[in-house]
Amino acid sequence: MLYHLLTPLSEGGDIFNLFRYISFRAGGAFLTSLIFAFLFGRPIINWLRRIQKKGQPIRDDGPQRHIVEKAGTPTMGGVMILGALVVSTLLWARLDNGFVWIVLFVTLGFGLIGFVDDFSKVRKFSVKGVPGKVRLAIGFTISGIAAIWATSLQPAGLQNAIAVPFLKDVLIHAGLFYIPFAMLVIAGAANAVNLTDGLDGLAIMPAMIAAGTLGIIAYVVGRSDFTDYLQLHYVPGTGETLIICSALIGAGLGFLWYNAPPAMVFMGDTGSLALGGGLGAIAVSTKHEIVLGIIGGLFVVEALSVIVQVASFKLTGKRVFRMAPIHHHFEQKGWAEPTIVIRFWIIAVILGLIGLATLKLR
Repeated sequence: MLYHLLTPLSEGGDIFNLFRYISFRAGGAFLTSLIFAFLFGRPIINWLRRIQKKGQPIRDDGPQRHIVEKAGTPTMGGVMILGALVVSTLLWARLDNGFVWIVLFVTLGFGLIGFVDDFSKVRKFSVKGVPGKVRLAIGFTISGIAAIWATSLQPAGLQNAIAVPFLKDVLIHAGLFYIPFAMLVIAGAANAVNLTDGLDGLAIMPAMIAAGTLGIIAYVVGRSDFTDYLQLHYVPGTGETLIICSALIGAGLGFLWYNAPPAMVFMGDTGSLALGGGLGAIAVSTKHEIVLGIIGGLFVVEALSVIVQVASFKLTGKRVFRMAPIHHHFEQKGWAEPTIVIRFWIIAVILGLIGLATLKLR
């Protein structure tokens, strides 16, 4: 909004000219979302406590200490993250950029799925919310619309193609199979982040790290001079999604202030599904779908641990892990919660750096 209001007033070299630069507006988006989270975080938490009373229902089949230590903590803290992200993005991003609206559409769409699911759980005080098949169906519908939309905005040579990291000018032309692939990336990312959100602070920091990494990639991919030098595929317009990534980081830091152990609030499915979906949408927009698997490798491992656990139990009657997702496995082995969280953060940083390395190593 500020771009459209203030850049017409610029005559070059004045303060209004700063609003033409994505880097300046990304900084503004970060600060705006951070301030929003700090200002409205406590009132939002108090509101969530009033409407939830008993807080988030705790699973009986989860770690037993959670029943005691986490009982009564309100959920749906993702409302704080989404509020900060949306306000900041609308304020600082170019609203004539299609990729911005794609990412917002996916983020809010999955956020709404999560909100309904969370509200259903707290209203009934049950761990059973919206049926899984319904959630998946709506999620894949949102992902399909976003995938078709993103493809329509990309250059003709990149449409329905998958870029291969570490190899320059290599594209896999998937044709009609690309849309289902992109849908799987977006919906898969949303559910993988959702599965990771099981300990205080565990999901939000890796999500911020992934957002920061994807933001840099989006900025680079959206500039022809950088893509020519680095031999990347140029996708005009994607640089503007750096604004959303910056807003996500600011909102995430503000949320972490209240989510740090012992958490005052959980993000719930409202936040985790929205964050994962948004990251997936940025990866599809920038043609870095495979790289997202590297950057978000922690989320991938969490999701795979659940898949392996369920498949093994159904096929052999035996469990591979003491408990899934895998962070609960380490809890059952006696690791302290802060130890698990910080070590997973370290892994997320390493994976983010590897993801950035794909820009140069080709």
